[in-house]
This record gives sequence, structure tokens and C-alpha cells, in this order.
Amino acid sequence: MWEYLELCRVYTRRRGAPPDFEDPLVLRKGAKVIDACRAIHRSLADPHNFRYALVWGLSAKHDPQRVGLQHDLDDEDVIQVIKK
Repeated sequence: MWEYLELCRVYTRRRGAPPDFEDPLVLRKGAKVIDACRAIHRSLADPHNFRYALVWGLSAKHDPQRVGLQHDLDDEDVIQVIKK
């Protein structure tokens, strides 16, 4: 169903806590970290507030991978946003 609708689920994780697999962010396929930040809160997508994000999942070369705003996300990735 997710492939047919071209949607992907991105799960969030708070620092020091396990990922929240109950309530994913639903984004369009090909979404980037900046799109996930905007879905959480628009101030997170501001380059002045954003430091980096940690990503676990298929889009990461290793777990966790430290990425910027333009990193492409895959279905069922886990993201943790670190702000300044």
C-alpha cells in the first residue's frame, strides 16, 4: 500500500529514548530531512537552528549516520534531529 501511494514512514527518536514506532511522520517518497523537519516544526528546518540529524535505516550507510538537511530518506527510517 505504501509503495502504491508513493508514501514513506519516517519514525522520530528523542535523545536518550527509543524510537517512537507508534506515530510515524508520513511523507512523500523522495522526501529529504528538511521535509521531515518541517513536518515536526517549521523552525527545525531553519539552517540557523538545525545542526545535524542522525538517521538509522536503509538510507544510512551506517547506523547512525550524521546527515544534513538534503539527505534523502527511505521508508521506515528513524531520524533524530539535533538543533543548536
